Amino acid sequence: MKNILIVEDESLVALEISGYLKELGYNVVATATNADKALELVRDNSVDLILMDVHIKGEDDGITAAQNIRKEYDIPLIYISAFSDDETFQRAVLTYPVAYLIKPFNHKELEVAIRIAFSRKPPEKEIEKELYRGDIVFDEDFSYDTKKQELIHDEESIHLTKQELKLLQLFIKSKNTLLSLYEIENELWPNKESNDNTRRALISRLRAKLNYKFIETIHSIGYKFHI
Repeated sequence: MKNILIVEDESLVALEISGYLKELGYNVVATATNADKALELVRDNSVDLILMDVHIKGEDDGITAAQNIRKEYDIPLIYISAFSDDETFQRAVLTYPVAYLIKPFNHKELEVAIRIAFSRKPPEKEIEKELYRGDIVFDEDFSYDTKKQELIHDEESIHLTKQELKLLQLFIKSKNTLLSLYEIENELWPNKESNDNTRRALISRLRAKLNYKFIETIHSIGYKFHI
């Protein structure tokens, strides 16, 4: 059974996440509300995965806590945050998280992120077989099946919302070229006024499901999808 540490200073959120993790068959080692306690728990327990809120109690936020933990331990980490601004995201990326989930997130997004975290190292006894890959290959891990309209990671289909799927298809169509903010907003929200927070949150969710690969931010202009 995999052991998961929750770092979250909102008790109700921590209880909700803990209950869901137990339903999935994982063991919740403990819950920490600050960086010092998180590091202490990692040192005293066998931890296979950390769910880290960005905004926690104490002087150090979750990103600083993750940096300190990474100095001593190589433990997969998933961020959970209400913040989706570029500055916070860029700091988080430097700690190499498995995913960055924006609050409020649904249980399926968390389940997928955890499965990705625990599937990064394939079993040693894996028997060679024909790989399940889409016809558009991003790299050795990710591909896209145009017929089934599925994002595939390590031979498993990754759940995408309708908007995430539309955005991915737009990126693929415009691969390796600049995709402007106007083009994204006009394609995804043609009958609504532009909303920076909505767009950033959508980009952040898709980035997380792509393990923070492929999408480059061109500040104030748009994005490039490198495959």
